[in-house]
Amino acid sequence: MFCYQCEQTAGGKGCTAAGVCGKNEDIQSLQDILLYGLKGIAAYAYHARELGEKDEEVDAFMHEALFKTVTNVSFDLGQYLELVLKCGKVNLKVMELLDRAHTQRFGNPVPTQVDTGTRKGPGILITGHDLLDLYELLKQTDGTGVNVYTHSEMLPAHGYPELKKFKHLAGNYGGAWQEQKKEFAAFSGALLATTNCVLIPPANTYLDRLFTCGITGVPGATHIQGRDFSAVIKKARSLPPLAEAPGKTIMTGFHHTAILGLADKIVAAVKAGKIKHFFLIGGCDGAKPGRNYYTEFAEAVPKDCVILTLACGKYRFNKLDFGVIDGIPRLIDVGQCNNAYSAIQVAVALTKAFNCGVNDLPLSMVLSWFEQKAVAILLTLLSLDIKGIRIGPTPPAFITPNVFKVLQDKFDLKLITTPEQDLKSILKK
Repeated sequence: MFCYQCEQTAGGKGCTAAGVCGKNEDIQSLQDILLYGLKGIAAYAYHARELGEKDEEVDAFMHEALFKTVTNVSFDLGQYLELVLKCGKVNLKVMELLDRAHTQRFGNPVPTQVDTGTRKGPGILITGHDLLDLYELLKQTDGTGVNVYTHSEMLPAHGYPELKKFKHLAGNYGGAWQEQKKEFAAFSGALLATTNCVLIPPANTYLDRLFTCGITGVPGATHIQGRDFSAVIKKARSLPPLAEAPGKTIMTGFHHTAILGLADKIVAAVKAGKIKHFFLIGGCDGAKPGRNYYTEFAEAVPKDCVILTLACGKYRFNKLDFGVIDGIPRLIDVGQCNNAYSAIQVAVALTKAFNCGVNDLPLSMVLSWFEQKAVAILLTLLSLDIKGIRIGPTPPAFITPNVFKVLQDKFDLKLITTPEQDLKSILKK
């Protein structure tokens, strides 16, 4: 490795900066965290820009952070930590930007029941995060007899008024992204991937009916130029129709504007002792062993507590029946990863209602860790000085023990243990 500070081989005979140069694994760890956070910001900013929203401050930070990371111009641990937390603040801004872009174009989401089965007839399964792609697909399939189903990250689309008005938006098929190979193979219609949360298909399976668009790419799949989905529709109509198979219904659409409409009821239930605690359980899902922790944790949450959930982690438990407390659902699906902005707005509203800081609220966050947007969101929460967050199932490989200790000391960041131990620790306070 080359040391850019002393212009010698890092740690070599002529290196005068050993311990603070390119060889320092803690600096490298913070650089990796920052780069993952930037990838998350870039994803959100791209979707916002497609809907006409952009912010020069976000673009300027991207340039600043890339310069300080890629060029190795700084080797100060404190400075990098400050830059990492700034990344979290900028991510909050870009999530707000995307939320505004979505709500201005498609309306404020409302709580909506979504069927998880299928209707008789040809179908298209759309996956990814791009709601504009979904909107254009719905317009082009309107009146064709082709039903459209959302998959994974697209579930929150059913709550937006301008999307749910399409009667052929038939339901949500499948669960988290890592189940794609099994679920896509079982779905007999056409498949459309709008973002790169897409797995390479096994040989001789569904590649011939998989389409990509925008910045998404899968070798061998048909790529759509622009948003002309006529080829996808044609393919769907040529394939075996889906069967009539109604499924279980799940709820989505609890945008912060919808939850705040229940604010008086929620505050009254808390003051009356009917709601003792709130848990935010969510994040990215994955196939690695240990993620059943989140299902077990949700199931073990006492019946006088409310669960907020978001992102793919919710597929571990969102088909379970958690009931209600005085008409307030015990499981509230806020949306996908970018809807962490809504969860933050709910927390802010609660601090105002109870006249306290966010760390004094009866609110605990238990997050599942995986990819770059999860990194950006965690940095946002830390930049807001939210303490006591639990993450798991394991610490990210790119965070060194020293960097993790800094985060533990500064923010009381914890790794999950067992559902029983963590619940006992949280609720004894």
